[in-house]
Amino acid sequence: MTDKTRIKSSNTFQMNATITYNDKIYKTDLAAPLDISIALRGDAQNVNAWGLEHPQITPHIDGNFIGKVSKGAAVNFNNIGFNPHAHGTHTECVGHITEEFHSINQNLDRFFFLSELISVTPELRNDDWVLSKHILELAIQDRKPSVLVIRTMPNDRTKLSRHYSGTNPPYLLEETMHFLVQLGVEHLLIDLPSVDKENDRGKLLAHKAFWDFDGQLRKQATITELIYVPDGIADGPYFLNLQVAPFENDASPSRPVLYKILEK
Repeated sequence: MTDKTRIKSSNTFQMNATITYNDKIYKTDLAAPLDISIALRGDAQNVNAWGLEHPQITPHIDGNFIGKVSKGAAVNFNNIGFNPHAHGTHTECVGHITEEFHSINQNLDRFFFLSELISVTPELRNDDWVLSKHILELAIQDRKPSVLVIRTMPNDRTKLSRHYSGTNPPYLLEETMHFLVQLGVEHLLIDLPSVDKENDRGKLLAHKAFWDFDGQLRKQATITELIYVPDGIADGPYFLNLQVAPFENDASPSRPVLYKILEK
């Protein structure tokens, strides 16, 4: 059987791996990835936030040259314009809120983790839907994950193309972030456009609490926003491959991929 045939027959192709982590042995199938990212597209169906227009993916034009095969070019040669914070799954570092430059490409130097996926329903407080410390305590129970993936409920495929601007989406309270930091969470992934309130007058309480802005900066810690976890992926532990485009910027488009743990 050729490699090409094996890839097409992915339901029978396996890449089993045995991983030792903290003196425990786990098994997973690296040929069965669960992609929880939202793809970026150049039209109004793209997910959007912060009042920006949708991303632009257009052929490069230089004089008589139009970078599109259907227009006579030898290759498709597109320019892409987007903002990582507004236009899809992205991972950000403390440089998002500091005067000093910090790059996600420099601060994130590990890409494979043991993570915990939880599903939570925000609660209503003062006309805002929020994720409180109490909600996360109930969902996490006695576990102490260093990487936490949060799926908010209700959950449906409209999250793949939702326009969040002006809708005051749910967010995490400052107390919630302090709880996660105390728990030891270093990498947080969530299906919301921000961990903070859409219009908080620049307070950024959740971001600042997570990165210990007024103390010892947690430079290694990251926040990944605008993920999408389909309902078919059950809550529980997974290995996570956090793939980040190597941009020298505070944030970068990213592709978090989960791998089911087959045996512990």
